[in-house]
Amino acid sequence: MSETVWQRLRRGARRLCQQPDWTDFAGPNWADHIMTVAVTDRFHAKQGRSTGRWILRADGRRLAVYLKRHYSLPWWRGWLAALWPNRGWSPAVQEWRHLEWAGSRGLPVPRALAAAEYIGPWGRLRSFLAVEELPGMLPLSEALPAAARQLDGETFRRWKRGLVAEIARLARALHDQRRFHKDFYLCHFFVPAEFTAGIPDWKGHLHLIDLHRLKRHRRMGLIWQVKDLAQLLYSSEVEGIDARDCLRFWRFYWGDGRRDWLARLLRSCVRYKALRYRRHNLKKSNKLAARLLIQ
Repeated sequence: MSETVWQRLRRGARRLCQQPDWTDFAGPNWADHIMTVAVTDRFHAKQGRSTGRWILRADGRRLAVYLKRHYSLPWWRGWLAALWPNRGWSPAVQEWRHLEWAGSRGLPVPRALAAAEYIGPWGRLRSFLAVEELPGMLPLSEALPAAARQLDGETFRRWKRGLVAEIARLARALHDQRRFHKDFYLCHFFVPAEFTAGIPDWKGHLHLIDLHRLKRHRRMGLIWQVKDLAQLLYSSEVEGIDARDCLRFWRFYWGDGRRDWLARLLRSCVRYKALRYRRHNLKKSNKLAARLLIQ
């Protein structure tokens, strides 16, 4: 922590964050090899970054984590990290801080176990984040169709009513703080798999993941509010969700102010933005289909 700018540029440096129990599983020298360790499964890599699931064991205990590693970040981030090393210029450290912020405010998010930022030499920047797996949980994009198939019609409607209220509560908890997720899709909400078989107590059990893009916007908040809500609306086009559920979300989200002019304007903007998402993704799907036909 006491090295000079020249030392960071010439020899490099690193910044580490970790939970007290992390070294029990990863070992005291985990930062020396974590960027090259072979993950267990669910490995994906592209454009200088990778994610994968890693199973660790210690003293008869088992720990499953997801590793997010960034091997080549933009050069300007590396130089800024060399000049101001404690600002957190890497996606891994930024998401660590976002998860810590959300957890401190009672928002259900995965537990961040460790993060590292490797600064230099000469403008290089790499980073790593370990997030604890949410065991026995499903993304809502899978849980909704599963519940629709298992529950009778009236039970499923009551099931959705509680779910919609909890999604609206989490959305308001973020937006009232002028914080915006920017990837607010149903696939980033996780619920216990057993919740698909009956009516659960939703509060505190609906987890939100992938907070790497979370950011506070005090002046331009309306733009990002529209983006978050439009992403949620667009991703709600799955089995089991209908127009009544979308209207119910709006009532829970806005409360008594849902008939105000600002709420009506925002609703129109959200619907327009969601329509643009749909058209954009349809165009991409058509292009991909055309390429496959040509090949």
